[in-house]
Amino acid sequence: MNKTEEANDERHYILLVIAIVIGIVGVYLRFADFHHSSLVANIILIIGVAIALKAVFAILK
Repeated sequence: MNKTEEANDERHYILLVIAIVIGIVGVYLRFADFHHSSLVANIILIIGVAIALKAVFAILK
């Protein structure tokens, strides 16, 4: 498989969609009203960013 086909592999984009959904959940949890909601939202958002960066670097590789 050449680099173009590898970069266009659908598993990278599925991983990006999952990361975006996790990030959106983190953003929406900022508006929730429970104890430590901001902390939980930040942790979920960081996990989403880490997954997205992993996917982007896999595409660029």
